[in-house]
Amino acid sequence: MNATVQRSLPLEEPTPHSAAQARLHPEKANAHVRFSQLGKVYEGQQGPVTALQGIDLDIERGEVFGIIGRSGAGKSSLIRTINRLEQPSSGQVLIDQVDIAAFNEDKLVELRRRIGMIFQHFNLMSAKTVWKNVELPLKVAGVPKEQRKRKVAELLELVGLQDKHDAYPAQLSGGQKQRVGIARALVHDPEILLCDEATSALDPETTQSILGLLREINQRLGLTIILITHEMAVIREICDRVVVLERGRIVEQGPVWQVFGDPQHEVSKTLLAPLQHALPEDLQTRLQAQPSDKHASIVLDLQFTGSDGNEPDLSALFSAFGGRVSLLHGGVERIQGRALGHLLLAVSHSPLSVEELLTRARKQAQHAKVLGYVA
Repeated sequence: MNATVQRSLPLEEPTPHSAAQARLHPEKANAHVRFSQLGKVYEGQQGPVTALQGIDLDIERGEVFGIIGRSGAGKSSLIRTINRLEQPSSGQVLIDQVDIAAFNEDKLVELRRRIGMIFQHFNLMSAKTVWKNVELPLKVAGVPKEQRKRKVAELLELVGLQDKHDAYPAQLSGGQKQRVGIARALVHDPEILLCDEATSALDPETTQSILGLLREINQRLGLTIILITHEMAVIREICDRVVVLERGRIVEQGPVWQVFGDPQHEVSKTLLAPLQHALPEDLQTRLQAQPSDKHASIVLDLQFTGSDGNEPDLSALFSAFGGRVSLLHGGVERIQGRALGHLLLAVSHSPLSVEELLTRARKQAQHAKVLGYVA
C-alpha cells in the first residue's frame, strides 16, 4: 500500500480565538486534538451524573496517545466527544484548532470520515463477507465500484487478510475480526484513529499482533491514534504518551516512560501494580523490622525511574556498598529507550551504616528505601 498520505483540507478556518491561542502558545499549534475545560454531564434517574470535568489536554499530530482509567473513569465519554458521538456539556473539542461544537449534519459526516473508529466487539455484519464488510462504508459514501475494489484490496493486504476476503465473520478468529474492523476504519483515509478497548476481547498473543499492526499503521500512514484501555500493558506496548483518568478528571499525564517509572497518583500506582515486581511471599515472611543478629542482611529496595537516561550501573552499585551484596528480586525493563525497574538487594557484612548505604544507593538509583532485615 502506498505510504503517501492524502490529507483533506480543514473543514473551516480556525476561529479568531483559536488563532490567538496559537500565537500566545505556539506549542498548541501542533495539537491535532485539543480538549479545553471539557465537561460532560448525563441525566440519570437519581439526578445528574458527571462523567467528565475540567479536561484540558492536547494530543499531538502523529502520536499514539493512551487514555487509561478504571471502569467508570470517563474514558469512553472522552473519546466519543472527538467524533461528536457524545456532545460535551461544557468546554471545547478542537480538531486542527477548529471547534467542532457548531458543526451541522453535513460537516459532521465529513468530520467522521476523517476519524476512523475500532471497537472492542468488532461490530461486523455477520451476513456479509470480509470484503463486503470493509467495502460497505465506501458504498454508502457513493464511491465508484473500481475505486472501492482498489481500496478494499489495499486495506486487506495492509491488515494481512488478503486471503480471507470471501470468509464470513463466523469463520474468523477474534484477531482476524479485529483486523477487519481496522481495515474498515481506514477506508476513508482518516487522519485520526480512535480505538475503544480494541484489544480487551483478545488473548495476550493476539493482542500483541494487533498492537503491532496499529503501530505499523501509525508509522506508515502518519495517523494520530487515540486509544482507551484499562490495561497498562497495552499502554506500555504502543503509546507515546498517556493520561490517567479517575472520576472524570485527569489525575496524571506524561510520556509513558515517566508515568511507568515514577507514578505520582494512587490510581496510576494501582493500575501499574499487576506489572510490578511484588515482594515474593517467602521473602515477606522472612522480613523483620530489626536485625536479629549482627550478621543479618539489610534489604534495600532501589527504584530506577529512567529520569536520568542512564543504564543502572550494577558494578558501581555493588562496589559502593562494600561487604556482600545479593540480588533477591526485581528486574529492569526498557520503555521508550529508558531503563526502568526495581531491584531488591540484601547487603551484609558492610562497614557502612544504614544512612550511608542509602546515601550511596541514591547516587545510583532515583529512589532507595530500607524494607527490613533478613537473617
